[in-house]
Amino acid sequence: MKAYVFPGQGAQYPGMGKDLYEKSEEVKALFQKANEILGFQITDVMFEGTADDLKQTKVTQPAIFLHSVLLTKIQKDFAPEMVAGHSLGEFSALVASGALTFEDGLSLVSKRAQAMQKACEIEPSTMAAIIGLDDQVVEDVCESIDDVVVAANFNCPGQLVISGSLAGIDKACEVLTEKGAKRALKLPVGGAFHSPFMEPAREQLAAAIEATRFSTPVCPVYQNVNARPVTNPEEIKQNLIAQLTAPVRWTQTVKNMIADGASSFTEIGPGKVLQGLIKKVDRGMETFGIDRLEE
Repeated sequence: MKAYVFPGQGAQYPGMGKDLYEKSEEVKALFQKANEILGFQITDVMFEGTADDLKQTKVTQPAIFLHSVLLTKIQKDFAPEMVAGHSLGEFSALVASGALTFEDGLSLVSKRAQAMQKACEIEPSTMAAIIGLDDQVVEDVCESIDDVVVAANFNCPGQLVISGSLAGIDKACEVLTEKGAKRALKLPVGGAFHSPFMEPAREQLAAAIEATRFSTPVCPVYQNVNARPVTNPEEIKQNLIAQLTAPVRWTQTVKNMIADGASSFTEIGPGKVLQGLIKKVDRGMETFGIDRLEE
């Protein structure tokens, strides 16, 4: 079975999507529709903006979503048998599988980005990547810290991202280094994503998700919160709402997809991050990437 996966925030790069815009009339029309939905010329930022311009959350999330989804639109015989997306990428997966329309997906991504940005401004918080420790050790240390610190992204064996208050993350990094972490690296992010700090954003996004029509997808969507295949539209909605404050269970997602018959993984969208993580879960798994228009 062919599995398709979609990247999250951090995969963006200057000039992304420009080749698609220039070579496909269908993509050009959808990009122009995106400018209308978002209320600003995201095409200008994606095609001509700097790396710093693309780092703004209100730009980054729609830009990655657009790049991923529009690539699926121009694939010949695109027929996914299972899909998943990392954090933001889950919205791309839902559109690719037919659970959401392009317009509704983009609108939700834009609202999500703005809600997350606002949540980041309420109270300073951050994230850190912990390399070279068992997941359980990292989780135990997070629980022992007398401040808000949680496991946020289970990326692959030996790589877990934690999320929390500034003081809590500093303390956790110190303890985890003592416990033998190869690296405990604070990340250049705007706030503590996938943690209780995102509760204001979750509440805001919940209303928008509840008001949006979701359809039954053409294939199972493996969602971040439980790493399980879901096809029921109501269940998809509830998992998507929970996603903002819950951890991204990517390691478990990849393992479950392989157990359920995935024979290869194709990452659609900017970068190669997910291909690397999948190889760390299963070295023998075939991975491919599509991040530009095929000649």
